[in-house]
Amino acid sequence: MKHLLKMQDLTREKLLEILDLADQLKYERKHNIPHRYLEGKSVGLIFQKSSTRTRVSFETGVYQMGGQALFLSSKDLQIGRGEPIQDTARVLSRYLDMIMIRTFDQKEVEDLAYYGSIPVINGLTDYCHPCQVLADLMTIREHYSYLEGLKMCYIGDGDNMANSLIVGGLLAGMQVSVATPEGYEPDDTVLDFAKDYPCFSLTTDPKQAIRDADVVITDTWASMGMEEEKEIRQKAFQGYTVDDDLMSLAKPKAMVQHCLPAYRGQEITDKVFEDHADEIFEEAENRLHVQKAVMVLLVKGE
Repeated sequence: MKHLLKMQDLTREKLLEILDLADQLKYERKHNIPHRYLEGKSVGLIFQKSSTRTRVSFETGVYQMGGQALFLSSKDLQIGRGEPIQDTARVLSRYLDMIMIRTFDQKEVEDLAYYGSIPVINGLTDYCHPCQVLADLMTIREHYSYLEGLKMCYIGDGDNMANSLIVGGLLAGMQVSVATPEGYEPDDTVLDFAKDYPCFSLTTDPKQAIRDADVVITDTWASMGMEEEKEIRQKAFQGYTVDDDLMSLAKPKAMVQHCLPAYRGQEITDKVFEDHADEIFEEAENRLHVQKAVMVLLVKGE
């Protein structure tokens, strides 16, 4: 594994290896067992989109493993003034041991990896959110002790979360059902990937998608950069709020996941959120552990 640019970069075996290592690192952290796999390493964290969980979890993870994290906003770098990404990639590769980037365009992540000579991790783009989905899968497996055969339902926008959940869930052997309004479907490249899996379904009916689900996942209706579409999207997504009525169609003890931040009363009700808060915040914690696992595997060059 040279980079983590999108979920399609992973095989089923590599995905499970990441989850297994994340479990180990979480155990070691809970029992104060040192794991300084990044001793003497420097990791650049490029943020062109702001974040709470991504920044704190990556900085903390690098520190816990003995490395140095450098927070680099677009205001701190010349790419904010128009320097080509290929030049930035080649310069940073001479200073750093690894780069995490959180940005808008997937091509920027791909170009950073192509022109650079060090591992690159996608911390989020408009196309995908691999680190978050790895944390979701880790949390689901902790809850049920397995992934294969479980039904994962995603209700909401066919955004970066939907794109990555579809690929990750199918690679893990899960049934994946997705409900989005017409015109808000997942990316065509992801649907092409999913067409080979008979356990995948896409519908505009949330009630159909959620029936007998073991896991229910949702996300904001207007991701960062889509604020001007907020009113249009609120109308388009009427009926897509994860509430008690929808949850009654899932399995009785179905768990709920949300990548956060959550806009209660829109994509999820306050009651459903609070009923499943322990699961949601365990998911948030697991960002730390899966990202540490990814960094360990990348620094080893595996």
